[in-house]
Amino acid sequence: MREFKSVEDKILDKALYLIGQNRTLDVSVRAIAKEANVNVSAINYYFRSKEEMLRQVKQFFLTNTLTILSIIDNDEYNDEEKLILAANEIMEYILRFPGVTVIIRDALSQIENDELSLNIVNSTNEMHGKLEKILCKLTENNKISSKHKMSIFMASIIHPLENNDIMEFTKGIADTKEERIEYIKNIIKALSFA
Repeated sequence: MREFKSVEDKILDKALYLIGQNRTLDVSVRAIAKEANVNVSAINYYFRSKEEMLRQVKQFFLTNTLTILSIIDNDEYNDEEKLILAANEIMEYILRFPGVTVIIRDALSQIENDELSLNIVNSTNEMHGKLEKILCKLTENNKISSKHKMSIFMASIIHPLENNDIMEFTKGIADTKEERIEYIKNIIKALSFA
């Protein structure tokens, strides 16, 4: 996952955080500046406009999706390692940037008008397709349909993280990489024998 290091990155980081908290891309520049502990003029300086800042947020999302695809396509890993590492990356990304699903929903609504949104949707679909194929190979003894397996798998890695504010779902399953990997292995194991 790409890390944020500069002031510009810090602003993007806080924008993603607020998008997730508010469950909308419609977050004010003033709120982002306050969260990032910068002046509103800093956002204008680095991005020229809110639209450009949101474009860079979407580009960051796309970059991280391509990182997950590179894990899935890496022949140095076996199928189980690919699935575990990719799922961990997704979980880590959602923990750090809770606005992920908001970006996907927005991209779906903008797909006709925006090439970046089209790229987000296409890369997300490609990632899901490849993950589903690997999951089905690993759980071939389970006769549940591949779509149901994938829905259960994705819900298991996303729901606890996106709804942690309702209940403390992530205690003991998402605090560290080791906990996440153990949790993902248990999901695969449960789907293998259902």
